Amino acid sequence: MTSPSDEGKQAFDIAIIGGGIAGITLAIALINRGINVKIYEQAHAFGEIGAGVAFSPNATQAMEICSDGIYQGFEKVATKNQWQSKEKVWFDLVDGYHHDESMGNQEKFLFQLSNELGQNAVHRAHFLDEMVKLVPEGVSHFRKHLDVVTEEESGKLRMRFHDGSEAVADAVIGCDGIKSRVRQLILGEDDPGSQPQYTHKYAYRGLIPVKRATEVLGEENAVNAKLHMGPNKHILTFPVNKGETMNVVAFCTNSDPWPDSRHLTMPSKKPTAIQEFEGWGRNCVEIMNLLEDDLDCWAIFDLGDHPLRTYYKGRIVLSGDAAHATTPHHGAGAGFCIEDSAVMAELLAHAAARVKSGKVSKNQALEATFAAFETARKERTQWLVQSSRLNGDLYEWRAEGYGSDIEKIEKELRESNEIVWNVDVRKMAREAVEDLEKRIA
Repeated sequence: MTSPSDEGKQAFDIAIIGGGIAGITLAIALINRGINVKIYEQAHAFGEIGAGVAFSPNATQAMEICSDGIYQGFEKVATKNQWQSKEKVWFDLVDGYHHDESMGNQEKFLFQLSNELGQNAVHRAHFLDEMVKLVPEGVSHFRKHLDVVTEEESGKLRMRFHDGSEAVADAVIGCDGIKSRVRQLILGEDDPGSQPQYTHKYAYRGLIPVKRATEVLGEENAVNAKLHMGPNKHILTFPVNKGETMNVVAFCTNSDPWPDSRHLTMPSKKPTAIQEFEGWGRNCVEIMNLLEDDLDCWAIFDLGDHPLRTYYKGRIVLSGDAAHATTPHHGAGAGFCIEDSAVMAELLAHAAARVKSGKVSKNQALEATFAAFETARKERTQWLVQSSRLNGDLYEWRAEGYGSDIEKIEKELRESNEIVWNVDVRKMAREAVEDLEKRIA
C-alpha cells in the first residue's frame, strides 16, 4: 500500500460527487495519501438509507488498504453470529416454506455457506458515523446537487450545482449511487444504461428486538444468520446492533411494474407483509408477525438490463453503485464499492507521484488512471450485477435450469460466493498500478 505522505499534495484536486459508503471511503483513502479532495453531497448531511449491510473478507481487505481507520470503525460496529459455533457461518440456508409440526420452531436445514469471517453485519448509519469521524473539517459540502460539468480553457473541470454555486477540480469521481447524475453526464441521458431498472423484486425491511425474537423463534434462529428459502420469496434474518436486534429483509417477486420509478421506497403496513407470506412455514409467518406495524417496502433496482459500456469519459469517472448498482442477493454491493475505493486510491497516489516527478502531465495522468481503473474493475463488478440477480432467483426456486433442485442451487452459490470472497484485493491494486505505469510510459 502507498504510505500516507505529502507526495500527492497539490498534484490533484479531486471532486467526489456523493457522500455514501463509496464516496466517503474513497475520500478517506485519498486524504490518507495526501491528495486534495472535496465531497459534494446533495443531502443536508451524511446519511445512508437502509439498515443492515454485511461485509465479507474481500471488503475487509479493501478497508485495510484504504485506511486503518475505516477497518477499525467497521470492527467497532460490526455484529457477528452470536453463537461461537456459528462464528464462520455466512448464512444457514433453510426451507422456510414447508413445515413439519413435529420439528417445532426448527426449519429443515438445507446447507450452510461459510467463510473466514462469517457473518459481519453493520447498521449502515452506524458505520457511516464512524467514517465521518475520519473526514477533516472543510472537506464536505452539503446540499450540492450536480447539474453539469464543463471543461475550462485552463483544463480544470467546472461543476455547476442546482443551487447556482460552482466549483472546480482536476477530476470528478461520481460516487452518487444508483440514480447517478454523473453516469448520465458520461453516457448521455438517452443512453439506456444511464437509468436503473426494476428487477421485479421488492422487500419489506424491519428490525425486531432479539429478546422478543428469541421468545417466539428460539435463540438459534434469533441470534444467527438465516436465509429462509421458498417459491418466489425469501427472507433474510441476521443480528445487528451487537446482537441486540434481529434485522429482517423479506423479498418478494412478481411481474407487476413498480408504481413510481422516482421513489424506490413506499410506505406499507404489517398486514400486507403478513399476507405475502400466507401459507409459509411457521417461522416465516412468525417473523412477519413480529415486525412493527409501519413498514417500508423497497423496490430492488439495478443496472443489470443495460450494463455500462464505459466507466469514464476523459477525467470524469464512476465508482461504486454509480457504475455497478447491484441487487443485494450476494450481500456484496457495499463491499465492492470499498474495493473500488481501494483500487482508485492506489492508482491516484501513483499518478500523483508521477505528476510530481514531472514524468507526465496532470490531465494525461488522470485519464490514464481512469482507464486503468476501468480495466481493473469493470469485468468483476459487472459480473456481480448478473450473479446477484441469479442468486435472488436461486433463493426463490425460480432460476431457469435450477428450480428447487437444492444440490444444483448449493453448487452454484458456493462457486459464485468463492469468486466474491476469495480475491486478493492488494494484488488487484498492484496490477492496476502496473497497468497505469505502462499507460503513462
